[in-house]
Amino acid sequence: MTIWNLGSINADLAYAVPHLPAPGETIAATSRMVGLGGKGANMSVAAARCAARVVHLGAVGADGAWAIERMMEYGVDTRFIATVDGVTGHAVIMIDAAGENSIILHHGANHEIPYDLLARALSEAGTGDWLLMQNETLLQPEAAQLARRMGLKVAYAPAPFEPEATRAVLPHVDLLVLNALELEQLQQVLGLDFAGMGVATVVVTEGAKGGRVHQQRGGWQPERFDAPKVVAVDTTGAGDTFTGYLVAGLDRGMPLRQAIGLAARASALMVTRNGTADVIPDLKDVQDAGL
Repeated sequence: MTIWNLGSINADLAYAVPHLPAPGETIAATSRMVGLGGKGANMSVAAARCAARVVHLGAVGADGAWAIERMMEYGVDTRFIATVDGVTGHAVIMIDAAGENSIILHHGANHEIPYDLLARALSEAGTGDWLLMQNETLLQPEAAQLARRMGLKVAYAPAPFEPEATRAVLPHVDLLVLNALELEQLQQVLGLDFAGMGVATVVVTEGAKGGRVHQQRGGWQPERFDAPKVVAVDTTGAGDTFTGYLVAGLDRGMPLRQAIGLAARASALMVTRNGTADVIPDLKDVQDAGL
């Protein structure tokens, strides 16, 4: 099987700071790091490092050839990453001493993905493949509808939360993965309970507390899962790592709870490292970590 990921590709400019600045406050960074990021790229790398076959659908500017090369090095199929006018997306990330972050995002080429690229890519997909999406690109509703008509399963991480994009995609989703804040936003803004979302499986992550699973067949009653206890130095991309590993595990035929356990261990290991896509652990790392 194959995971087709319609997702963002960013250059991450990360700054370590003693604390996240208050409005009007100027502080000095203690270090700076530039690397590969974007929710889409992070999830593609995570799934590939979990031994899944991953095809990324996205776009970069003329300045983004390095990002394509980096994703290829990590095992991602990059044939459907377009080079468009404009600049590659980028994010400015501030990380405090406790590993918490604040992020400013510029979409750039992520909002210039051609529709014909989407159609060409999914024409190669097969029944039972996964389509994975986030909210850092456009074309999610079109991709979800096309994927469902072709017999693909659809996994969706509605981040950053955008009400209209989420409303349009939800009717076509099989697996929804979001954090507790995003769930609160979804329920308050769209006025939907779990039954109203129309999604068979909802996985809610809660950081160091683990999270919970709500399934239609279980009457939406929450089933808790734990996260391994680690000392976090950088939480940027932890949720993306969890989602990429989760979908990869399901694509490889794992039961849901087993795939969640693997994803939780991978994301826990990832937050002990500074960086985003470049430091996502591979499957052997996760298995050897003993978490």
